[in-house]
Amino acid sequence: MSLSKIWLSSPHMGGNELKYIHEAFDSNWVAPIGANIDGFELDLENYLQENSNVAVLNSGTAAIHLGLMLLGVQAGDEVICQSLTFSASVNPVIYIGATPIFVDSELQTWNICPVALEKAIIDRIQKGKKPKAIVTVHLYGMPFLIEQVCAVAAKYDIPILEDSAEAMGSLYKGQRCGTFGAIGVLSFNGNKIITTSGGGALVAQSRTMKEKAIFLATQARDQAPHYQHSEIGYNYRMSNISAGIGRGQMEVLELRVAQRRKMHEFYTRIISLIPGVSLLKEPNSDYFSNFWLTTLLIDPTIQNKTSHDLRIAFGEANIESRPFWKPMHLQPVFAHYPYYGERIAETLFDQGLCLPSGSNLTDTDRQRIENVLVDFFN
Repeated sequence: MSLSKIWLSSPHMGGNELKYIHEAFDSNWVAPIGANIDGFELDLENYLQENSNVAVLNSGTAAIHLGLMLLGVQAGDEVICQSLTFSASVNPVIYIGATPIFVDSELQTWNICPVALEKAIIDRIQKGKKPKAIVTVHLYGMPFLIEQVCAVAAKYDIPILEDSAEAMGSLYKGQRCGTFGAIGVLSFNGNKIITTSGGGALVAQSRTMKEKAIFLATQARDQAPHYQHSEIGYNYRMSNISAGIGRGQMEVLELRVAQRRKMHEFYTRIISLIPGVSLLKEPNSDYFSNFWLTTLLIDPTIQNKTSHDLRIAFGEANIESRPFWKPMHLQPVFAHYPYYGERIAETLFDQGLCLPSGSNLTDTDRQRIENVLVDFFN
């Protein structure tokens, strides 16, 4: 008898999502307009605080695209991007016709290195091209070095687009991720802390910017009795049904964060006993990570086994694990763009593995995972 699949990070419904979905059907508001959209945006604004203004969209990628546009990025501009991330952080730069400039990670949070960031900015300015924006990422839910990175951005007057797709529920000094940049981005993809099946949100610092995002996301239709368009628009708005799922998910968000953090504690107990193996952890008490994914490093100078070997061992037990994001500057499609830094992102990719971290994993699931880890390292 084969064992059931243990997934890396699967959707976890709370139960009340159906109530909001039924309300959408009963009112016949199933398009990208309706009470659930208004309610979901208000829920997010109340949760994020910091005078946030939220526009819900059909993906986090759409939010990055519109966010870059709102920051004035145009074809021919340059945008600095964290290299160790998912490609959706970078693809919208290409949509616009701008050029991504990749920057290495640092070892505390594995996010964009403020030292390499400043070197990149100085060099691009010397080459006659001041970057138009900086895309930062809270990798796997861990806040980046916010004060240092924001200080560099402010020094050169370059706005930050804060990719918080993986960091819903994470905080730095009590402030929620997604509210530190000129624009914030959230994701509600099926594998995230909460989900709308597919979806995302743009977090703006003003009501005017939110309204502009919604205008662009709904085909940029001018105020006229007929269909008139003075700008190119996009079909990026979230549906009222998906927003209903989001409203139900907001009711269990804090529980989901607690469950993910409990999974990290579970792995910490096991991994702390194994030499040459470590987990990404919060640098100090200023950081609060949702631990969307718990991530592991295997030091090849101490262990004679690799993260690739562990992934295979998990696979043989019908347990999903996943390599880290391959750095963007190593991706064939981006390999010809400039890169600044050392080999930290590359080393993390070589030595790292994302572990099953779902909030819906059972004690039986955890026991199977622990058995694989103990057997593998013994």
